[in-house]
Amino acid sequence: MSTVDPTLALARQIMARPSVTPNDAGCCDIFLERLQALGFDCEFINRNGVTNLWARRGTAKPLFVFAGHTDVVPTGPLERWTSPPFAPEIRDGMLYGRGAADMKSSLAAALTATEAFIAAHPQHPGSLAFLLTSDEEGDAIDGTTVVVETLKARGETLDYCIIGEPTSVNTLGDMIKNGRRGSLSGTLMVKGIQCHIAYPEKGRNPIHEAAPALAELAAMRWDEGNEYFPPTTWQVSNIHGGTGATNVVPGQLEIKFNFRFSTASTPEGLQQRLIAILDKHRLDYDIAWTLGASPFLTGRGPLADAATTAIREVCGIETELSTTGGTSDGRFIAAICQQLLEIGPVNATSHKIDECIAVDSLPKLSAIYLHILGTLLRP
Repeated sequence: MSTVDPTLALARQIMARPSVTPNDAGCCDIFLERLQALGFDCEFINRNGVTNLWARRGTAKPLFVFAGHTDVVPTGPLERWTSPPFAPEIRDGMLYGRGAADMKSSLAAALTATEAFIAAHPQHPGSLAFLLTSDEEGDAIDGTTVVVETLKARGETLDYCIIGEPTSVNTLGDMIKNGRRGSLSGTLMVKGIQCHIAYPEKGRNPIHEAAPALAELAAMRWDEGNEYFPPTTWQVSNIHGGTGATNVVPGQLEIKFNFRFSTASTPEGLQQRLIAILDKHRLDYDIAWTLGASPFLTGRGPLADAATTAIREVCGIETELSTTGGTSDGRFIAAICQQLLEIGPVNATSHKIDECIAVDSLPKLSAIYLHILGTLLRP
């Protein structure tokens, strides 16, 4: 008689909850019940309608944390889904539904791995914790960052953390993230003098004045990167000047840009170098900065070694440590945790219509997490 894989069963249970960001839709309550049964002390650290669950078992070091988000992106047109996005369905060996890849399956695997580990080692050394939020896919201002601020105020730090973001490319375990680039955005307003285009001597064209500076910025080599990060990049994302008329020299030019930067650079250093170029070209300007994320990096060490070994044992492949891609909640957690990895399923369908993952990857992902726990916390 066949039995249903516990990770698959739990994944389907939480995928059935329509937790479109920032709505948790009761997902954390499912985890609360099962974690309390394992002896976790649980607390909600909610803010502005966002659900944040912090659950911890034990008080000793080291502290190992599974982190993740219960919220998902909107479904898009329902008529384009082959099956309803919140009615998880298995077809041809794939589990379909919103959140299958990003990242409810990872949350399910983390919990079943934790249950199996505690059953085998009820008196394990160290502590275990879960950090769950319903505000990762949205503005991310009332989610993980709130929990991190609370823990920091208490003087608590994490020793190891795994975030279940979908990191694999072609098959489970072929890539994990050991860091992410930082994101620094700016809005540059170059000031000119508006005038009739037939009399340009009466005005000052900010587009013309800014062009040489933009060319220099675009050609700038900001750094060389390092072992894990590619060189920092600078890109213009939006540019606007003019009234829409063809006979008016504009009075100002707005340029929005973004740095994706490595640990080889600092936000302050990038700001200073960019401003130096603007000043060199004697522009009249205002600039507003937004630091969206600082870069973080986990080099070789206990967590990375445990993860590499676990993937080798469970999947039979050598994983690649990578820092590619966008930002994650790791940018917040890194402030109180020096060893942090993102390990999850194949990301090919994340945020897409008919989001899905391979059914057979669910027990394997749970086994990877269990192996890592066994390496780092087993007596």
